[in-house]
Amino acid sequence: MKTKSLDMTKGPLFKKIIIYTIPIILSNLLQLLFNAADIIVVGQYCGSLAVAAVGSNGSLVSLLVNIMLGLSVGTGIITAQGIGAKDFKTVKKTVHTAIPTALIVGGVLSVVGFFLSGEILKLMDSPTDVLPLATTYLKIYFLGVISSSVYNFGAAILRAAGDTKSPLIFLTISGVVNILLNLLFVIVFNMGVSGVAIATTASQTLSAILVVITLIKRTDCCHLDIRKMKIYKNELLRIIRIGVPSSIQSSMFSISNVLIQSSVNLFGAVAVSGNAAAANIEGFVYTSMNAFHMTALNFTGQNIGAGKFKRVKKVLIENLICVSVTGIVLGTLSYIFAKPLLSLYITDSSAAIKIGVTRIACVGLNYFLCGIMDVIAGVLKGLGSTLYSALISIIGVCAFRLFWIFTIFRIEEYHNLKCLFISYPISWIITSAAYILAYFIVLKSIKKRFKTNKTTVEPEPQNSTT
Repeated sequence: MKTKSLDMTKGPLFKKIIIYTIPIILSNLLQLLFNAADIIVVGQYCGSLAVAAVGSNGSLVSLLVNIMLGLSVGTGIITAQGIGAKDFKTVKKTVHTAIPTALIVGGVLSVVGFFLSGEILKLMDSPTDVLPLATTYLKIYFLGVISSSVYNFGAAILRAAGDTKSPLIFLTISGVVNILLNLLFVIVFNMGVSGVAIATTASQTLSAILVVITLIKRTDCCHLDIRKMKIYKNELLRIIRIGVPSSIQSSMFSISNVLIQSSVNLFGAVAVSGNAAAANIEGFVYTSMNAFHMTALNFTGQNIGAGKFKRVKKVLIENLICVSVTGIVLGTLSYIFAKPLLSLYITDSSAAIKIGVTRIACVGLNYFLCGIMDVIAGVLKGLGSTLYSALISIIGVCAFRLFWIFTIFRIEEYHNLKCLFISYPISWIITSAAYILAYFIVLKSIKKRFKTNKTTVEPEPQNSTT
């Protein structure tokens, strides 16, 4: 088969960013659309309590996904830097280490999560009327975590090589299967929340199979030979060194969201339902912007591998422009059409819709700030500095939101959902400022290292085409 790849170190930068990013945006939107189908189907046929059961798991599911995505980032960065430096031997070892690592990580999370689902939801103060359905959904969801892990590691390798179209195709196929199974299990077999969870698990398994087949069929350094799969010590340690801090960073956002979800749960099932529906709508804004995070990460990785520092700066600036425009436009649209969009999810509670509108006004309109933060974080990760990113996110996101919840939110006159939601944009501003400072420090340090070891990196041409 023809191997799909993209050289990110040469040629017009803006055009390549757009060509590379559009499939990621479409992939993310499709994935969210198919996930939204879960909530829409249960909302239309099972009522707002079922919506709350599925939606109350959103922040926890996001935490799991971010743990796997964070670890897969290590694989992607090493692959991108290896391709940029033309170190194909390292790339091959990374590919053959990544898949068995994904299986192990996914397996551990599946077992632990399955048996602790109920206890985790109780710790999150899930409403008692929602808890049984939410636990059922989460237990079944955990069974598909292995597949999700394999898909994320495999997709990270493909994107690092410049192939963003294949993941788009896989998500389209698995997403259609997810919707069809949703309709079958919920409407025909009347399985409710369980049916939605089984459909999600089955579609995740399909996408994992497709990504592995694609890696097997590749003919370049990203080719996967199942018989040669083994965990190479050096590559595993690099994946851990880069991936674990990235996983911690991603987890900090999700952990803080879990804490906020726990605070929302205190206001009852109506608040949980409205918050879940609004968060799902905002997800379309976030994932569109997050595509530029992935673009910034992989473009930075390849160009740092090639020693092209000026191009790295342009990667940052052009991605910041793109993500800001995307976030402002989509965030504004989500607010303008908030009520009709929320009505797709919630059909039996005007109070829940009102709460959803409040959240979109506080969070959705300001989501471009999150996009700016994510792009800078993506460049930092591409530079290989995932530790700085993790430390900043712990302080700027998790610690700040914890402080907000246990101080300002506890004040009687501010103990409301609006006060809770406004903590999001404030944390994005604080974290972005810290990220940009770290970017300049790390880039300066890398430049010094390259100057002392010029023989290992191809010098950047004086008149390179960008």
